[in-house]
Amino acid sequence: MDSEAWRETYAALNERPCPFEQAILSGSAGCTQAQHLCIGERQGVQCASDQARVPCLDLLKSLKEQSRFALKALDPQEALPHNQALRVQIGGLRGLRTILNPQISETAPILDISALLGSALDRFGSFAALPSPLILRAIARYHPRRSRRFE
Repeated sequence: MDSEAWRETYAALNERPCPFEQAILSGSAGCTQAQHLCIGERQGVQCASDQARVPCLDLLKSLKEQSRFALKALDPQEALPHNQALRVQIGGLRGLRTILNPQISETAPILDISALLGSALDRFGSFAALPSPLILRAIARYHPRRSRRFE
């Protein structure tokens, strides 16, 4: 299946794409609301609920806006390359978890994104109230593994 056909099929089948799909597919995060789907030999993740998806969309939008300078991606309309998107998703979630649970190792997998975001909203009231410098540091520190395929 070529890329264009896959994108069209994916868009038709995935009604609620998970905002943290790349983090989940990388194995660095999980979510109780995530539903995996396979199209050909590729995978995707959709959210089980519109209600659960809203906080994820809000947080990811905020993380992207705040981290553009650190990632040297100044155009807000431009989509982030895969590695930078992973840095924002995984680094942002790790930073958020460190704020909420400093005793957990920063490199430990995030078990439930939905629960993590719910805890953050319970504690801070909104994502705008989060201590963003701590989250931005976690984004800057996180670097995806390099592919060994070409070495």
